[in-house]
Amino acid sequence: MSQGRWLVTSVMAALTIVGCGRSSEVSQEEERSLGAEDAAEIDSVLPLVRDSLANEYVASLGRLMASRTTRANLDWRFQIVDSKDVNAFALPGGFIYVNRGVIEQADRMDELAGIIGHEIGHVVRRHSVKQMQQVKKGRLGLFLLCTLTRACRGIGNRVAISVGADAAQAQYSQKDETEADSEGVANTVRAGIDPEGLPSFFQRMLDTQKEQPTAVEAFFSTHPTDQARIDATRRQIAGLRLDPTHPLQRDAAQFHAIQTRVRGLPPPPTSNQNR
Repeated sequence: MSQGRWLVTSVMAALTIVGCGRSSEVSQEEERSLGAEDAAEIDSVLPLVRDSLANEYVASLGRLMASRTTRANLDWRFQIVDSKDVNAFALPGGFIYVNRGVIEQADRMDELAGIIGHEIGHVVRRHSVKQMQQVKKGRLGLFLLCTLTRACRGIGNRVAISVGADAAQAQYSQKDETEADSEGVANTVRAGIDPEGLPSFFQRMLDTQKEQPTAVEAFFSTHPTDQARIDATRRQIAGLRLDPTHPLQRDAAQFHAIQTRVRGLPPPPTSNQNR
């Protein structure tokens, strides 16, 4: 499919998504149903990595952490979005999307785990339910298309401006992000993974932003990060007083094998939007 045709198809599919008009009191069953409904639509909008080994690795890492949370009974699902933009997103009910750019840019396994653990944290705290409610009806898929990737650069200013306004309303609050960071640290530690991966990844994104702001703009559009946020996460880790004689896992050969595999995949279908 040509780039223009894919983009038009994606936008039309996105505009069919039912995103809001939902009660503030959402049961776990309703949350899962709503998440599954939107995930099905999003799967038809966003290009996904179909490599079974890469997907199983990310899913296994995610399930390892999710199974140790207070919401272990959710039917968690983890997907890799075929975009080189560095980003990740969570839907209600345990649907986590991680861009291939996160895998490609992570230095170590614990950094990937930290980002996934952070997104799991949003679901555990039910932030994603609130975010879904704040996105206007019929805009959630397009919002994801514009925030996880750079696709909206090619769909015209009027649409991009409209989506930008919706995105501003749908952002997690600073409190939500702080809570998700805290959950991310706890999620990695419970899984036997070094929690330093989360602030380490944030730090590199912040450093990259100073040198190449456009390279990480998608990440900062949904994960506003400054030095204070990184320092707060590291203070939390220091407060855990982890036993240095029993170090947690920071890296794994399997991660680097998967990273090499992902880097070797064909370019994303809209490669000019993921540079």
